[in-house]
Amino acid sequence: MSTPALCAAGLSKHFGRVRALDDCTFDLPEGRVIALVGPNGAGKSTLLSLASGLIRPTAGSISVHGTPVRGRMHPDVAYLAQNRPLYPDFTVREVIQAVGAMNERWSQPRVEEVLDMLAGVDRDAKVRALSAGARTQVAIALALGRLPKVLLLDEPLSDLDPLARDETLRIVMTEVADRGTTVLMSSHLLSDLSEVCDHLLLVVEGQVRLNGDVEDVLAEHRVLVGPRDDESAVSGVVVSASRAERQATLLVRGADPVPAGWVADRPDLESLVVGYLRAARERAAARR
Repeated sequence: MSTPALCAAGLSKHFGRVRALDDCTFDLPEGRVIALVGPNGAGKSTLLSLASGLIRPTAGSISVHGTPVRGRMHPDVAYLAQNRPLYPDFTVREVIQAVGAMNERWSQPRVEEVLDMLAGVDRDAKVRALSAGARTQVAIALALGRLPKVLLLDEPLSDLDPLARDETLRIVMTEVADRGTTVLMSSHLLSDLSEVCDHLLLVVEGQVRLNGDVEDVLAEHRVLVGPRDDESAVSGVVVSASRAERQATLLVRGADPVPAGWVADRPDLESLVVGYLRAARERAAARR
């Protein structure tokens, strides 16, 4: 059995009284594109920062290909942070040279190759003059210049127009196909994630709720529509529910068999994630 690309055991990170992550244990397979999803404040960015080595855990551990992450940037990891830290007064060409000088493992040809695949990135433009989307594309090219085994992307698509999103996703898929890179990608754009991701890590309230192959996770769930006064006949765990006067629509994990009078359908990735997010919001509202 191959070593997981990422392995966490009892991983926790607390900021004062706030438990950003709480006792998370999971393995993520290598050579896959993994969707990291959850509501705002779930701990996704904290998890990516821990995996990169930029912050240390309060408890537990995380490793990359069997090597512990010890509170500094792991050599096999590249991380695109949500705030896209670049040097605003440098030109794109100068940024490439500066970042290359700071990395022992570095491929400027790879950076140039990625930038050539992206439309509209002027090497002689200053970073501060670039659009938000162009800055994101430059940051992705720099991350790939590290030749990472694990690529961590925090909301990489949020600043991009539809064409740039398509270009960026193609680059990610090429990286996985050609180099076997593992990609852990956080995004709220579920329709885009469903096109490229084959593994799901769902984090809610600082804890892992789902972890597995997308097809396997979807197969464990059903969307059931039936009479509201007969919900007790439904087996499995009801994740979320919406109800009209006489009809109930339930997202259920492990609904087998389907009771008489109910219609079952398999959720897609977007409806599955939305169901879990809706349930998390309702729990949070109930605690207020």
